[in-house]
Amino acid sequence: MDTRSSDSIEDSRNAVFVKSKNSAALKTPIEGYKWDKNGIDYEKILKSYGTTGLQASNLSLAIDEINRMIKKRKEPLPEDKADDHEKDPFIRRRSNCTIFLGYTSNMISSGVRETLCFLAKNRLVDCIVTSAGGVEEDLIKCLAPTFLGDFQLDGRSLREQGINRIGNMLVPNDNYCKFENWVTPILDQMVEEQTNKKLLWTPSKVIERLGREINDENSVYYWCYTNEIPVFCPALTDGSLGDMMFFHSIRNPGLVLDILGDLRRLNQMAIKASHSGMIIIGGSVIKHHICNANLMRNGADYSVFINTASEFDGSDSGAKPDEAISWGKIKMTAEPVKVYADASLVFPLIVAETFAKEHFSANVTS
Repeated sequence: MDTRSSDSIEDSRNAVFVKSKNSAALKTPIEGYKWDKNGIDYEKILKSYGTTGLQASNLSLAIDEINRMIKKRKEPLPEDKADDHEKDPFIRRRSNCTIFLGYTSNMISSGVRETLCFLAKNRLVDCIVTSAGGVEEDLIKCLAPTFLGDFQLDGRSLREQGINRIGNMLVPNDNYCKFENWVTPILDQMVEEQTNKKLLWTPSKVIERLGREINDENSVYYWCYTNEIPVFCPALTDGSLGDMMFFHSIRNPGLVLDILGDLRRLNQMAIKASHSGMIIIGGSVIKHHICNANLMRNGADYSVFINTASEFDGSDSGAKPDEAISWGKIKMTAEPVKVYADASLVFPLIVAETFAKEHFSANVTS
């Protein structure tokens, strides 16, 4: 046999069969759900995600991270952190871990709205940051429904029919006409109160007012108003509500929105937080607004990001938690998690294994 050929084969074998070394990383074997042993047990299925790998295991890590937030939130505030003297209920520290929840408008347009409503109704989060659509779509749904459609429906045909498409969801344009009829008199009242009572409106105060006026238990913002959960929207005019404000400003000019007042409120919430947790669904302005507020306290203690964006283009939406650590928006000692997934698939499951489990078990115990 040719010696050179023999040496070549041996080199190939050495390349293929590199000897493994002991490593701390090799501690958790991959193992999926055992159907024959457990049958159909959804709680155990979700628990098995921890050893399934891929995004299933990231989902499991996110559940663990949120449960750590909840555990810390239940701990009593240290005496030196008491904040009973704070007059502004939005800024007042309520728990040992302030949980900031952020989501984009598509979550309200979809059936995830009901999950978000559960969190607000039971005061399971302390602060919400969302987009303009994340506010108005909730209110509009109290006036008329959004419908299930198809991703492939033709835009030109829909336009001719006066139907708007959000992914595979459909909103008749009449819904926005109903919204205008409902919101315009409220805007009139706000202008009058601004003039006569010297009220200075911020986006959070506008949302609080709209939540009060809608008076519908199906509304996220009704419960935020009821439970004094502040809702911040730095781009409140970037949507249908902005359209209504534009038309209203021509007919009845004078309404002023103070965005700096809200920035002060949000940042003070973060600064005063004994501990801080971020749960952010989606990206862009809602993600950065929460992260930047937590920069004011040298970073959040707990963080979970849920979105489908990648970091290759340098976008804030795609940025991993590690990038936020470099800015001081997440603490260097934290163990943040990003789940690459459509939140309509995973967020209800995450809530089921965290907030809902804690809430319903506490009610049974009491």
